Amino acid sequence: MRREHTKVIQIGNVKIGGGNPIAIQSMTNTRTEDVEATVAQILALEAVGCEIIRCAVPTMEAAKALAEIKKQIHIPLVADIHFDYKLAIAAIENGADKIRINPGNIGDTERVRQVVEKAKEYNVPIRVGVNSGSLEKELVAKYGGVTAEGIVESALDKVHLIEDMGYDNLVVSIKSSDVLMCVKAHELISEQCNYPLHIGITESGTVLSGNIKSSVGLGIMLYQGLGDTIRVSLTGDPLEEIKSAKLILRTLGLRKGGIEVVSCPTCGRTKIDLISLANQVENMVADIPLDIKVAVMGCVVNGPGEAKEADIGIAGGVGEGLLIKKGEIVKKVKEEELLDTLREELLNWEK
Repeated sequence: MRREHTKVIQIGNVKIGGGNPIAIQSMTNTRTEDVEATVAQILALEAVGCEIIRCAVPTMEAAKALAEIKKQIHIPLVADIHFDYKLAIAAIENGADKIRINPGNIGDTERVRQVVEKAKEYNVPIRVGVNSGSLEKELVAKYGGVTAEGIVESALDKVHLIEDMGYDNLVVSIKSSDVLMCVKAHELISEQCNYPLHIGITESGTVLSGNIKSSVGLGIMLYQGLGDTIRVSLTGDPLEEIKSAKLILRTLGLRKGGIEVVSCPTCGRTKIDLISLANQVENMVADIPLDIKVAVMGCVVNGPGEAKEADIGIAGGVGEGLLIKKGEIVKKVKEEELLDTLREELLNWEK
């Protein structure tokens, strides 16, 4: 089911599904028991655009820490639970806005029921999460290996289990590190349930490989109208996950806001350190709340023409550079003044 028609679920102060904006998620990599470090990381993630945060809850101390963490942050907190149903119950009691469980590893049906009853009591959504790496042996045997069909069957079995307990405040997450398997699984499950889908490519790798795999996989699914929340899973600083997610959504026209930086590839005509300049511009504009396109061009020969589609841009030459607006040269400045000149223009931009 396309995101416009999925069930609306309230997670803290964020609504997902039913055509609501696609929410960007990340996960802390601090010890949740360390409240100060965890809060600091969440606040940093909030500052760059994280809208829902997930924290691992491996111990009862971590579950109890959620109460204090919640007091100091401004976005919904999801408790990530494995194996121990008591941790799920404690996380809900300590203020988790949503819990993520795989009912298959929580324990027997009675333990799952206790978690569901506590979620009902607090009206806390449950994210049913299934990864290809945790697929049941019976389904691996049935389908002759780990397949999209097996992942979907596993997830739906768990969804139906919770539904049979009288609860449908659910979000579904099915992930694989195999991009095309992940895409196929989401295509299949979207035809069989109306719950919001949290999408991502799990264990996608380092910042380089993870960004490429996530961009391909998420790009396909989002373009097809699938996905109500997203995470770009990277082996790296969680801040990079948010930057990448925002750019993926902007590129697909699914989110507005934030300056888009375009830059030309280097060539033999380039007379300035274009690579460094483009990176500096990208970092510089991160905190400027404009919805415009900025071009960074490497030479004054083709720069103005190539920057026509941008609202504003700069092009470098030998010891000097050009400030360009809509393809027209506005002024010539010294090379060392290019960055400051551009920033000054942006800070005084007439919206």
